[in-house]
Amino acid sequence: MMVDLKPETERLVLEELRSGHAKTVDELIIRGVQALRKQSRIAPRKPRRNLADFLLDSPFAGSDLDLERQQDFGRPIDL
Repeated sequence: MMVDLKPETERLVLEELRSGHAKTVDELIIRGVQALRKQSRIAPRKPRRNLADFLLDSPFAGSDLDLERQQDFGRPIDL
């Protein structure tokens, strides 16, 4: 299989090989795929519907934040 890499990706691969983190490109790819698979098993992403859901699931949960919008009554204008 032939794979075309962007120059910056090729630079990253060469840096990893030079640093000794992997001996071959195959080994680097295998380790990367295994890490992705492990990560997806550990932390499955749950979809967030809106900002309020994000804030409620965040460290701000339970901090008595009022996420309801205040009603806009407009302002008086001179006619």
